[in-house]
Amino acid sequence: MGFELIVTYLAVGLIAGVLAGLLGVGGGIVIVPMLVFCFTRQGVQPEVMMHMALGTSLASIIFTSISSFMAHHRRGAVDWDIVRRIVVGILLGTFLGGFVAARLSTGFLKVFFCIFIYIIATQMILNKKPKPTRELPGTGGMFGMGSLIGVVSSFVGIGGGSLSVPFMLFCNVTAHRAVGTSAAIGLPIAVAGALSYLINGIGVPGRPPTSLGYLYIPGLIGIVCASVLTAPLGAKLAHSLPVDKLKRLFAIFLYLVATRMLWSILH
Repeated sequence: MGFELIVTYLAVGLIAGVLAGLLGVGGGIVIVPMLVFCFTRQGVQPEVMMHMALGTSLASIIFTSISSFMAHHRRGAVDWDIVRRIVVGILLGTFLGGFVAARLSTGFLKVFFCIFIYIIATQMILNKKPKPTRELPGTGGMFGMGSLIGVVSSFVGIGGGSLSVPFMLFCNVTAHRAVGTSAAIGLPIAVAGALSYLINGIGVPGRPPTSLGYLYIPGLIGIVCASVLTAPLGAKLAHSLPVDKLKRLFAIFLYLVATRMLWSILH
């Protein structure tokens, strides 16, 4: 792996860490397309490229989410009761989702990822928030929502913040608390998802050297080393910056990323 790629992985980690703390998105929205870019430059086989990107992204979020939710916890912004009630569905949905995703083509996963990004970016720009008039559902509802968040997260390699934050806002959880709690929820998503991609990638041909299942270890190390340093900074900025305005700018970036990925599929 050349110096240029090492720098790229470190840069991805720096950006992902800030986003994890600032927006509660886990950084995967940036990590996945950047990994696809790096893998393309490295000549990784197209058949496994997206699976490697998703698995490596989820593995990196293990470390990002720990650094992020600890920073939020110190500010009293994590609702551990919500985490406790949703975690079983999260673990099951993400783990099983990884098994399904491992059997889907790279092309399908890329298109699914791009559609998801377009939806998330549109929501960020419109900034339409549901009226917080409802309360959190009971045990069954929390399990079902956790499972859904887990499955989708495993398909797109994210920490689930793009789904869990709107869900909590809808259920009358304050914005800062929703972001902090989402960072904590990202840990079980990342652990279950990374484990699933690790297991399903064992023995699959076409993976680059120094891979463990669908986890690319050199890229993972580079991303993690940088992201754990910047996640606390993102959490600090979340309490002082105009997050809504930043989300709109970030949404424009997401449109460009998704369009670039779709273009690569069509050409």
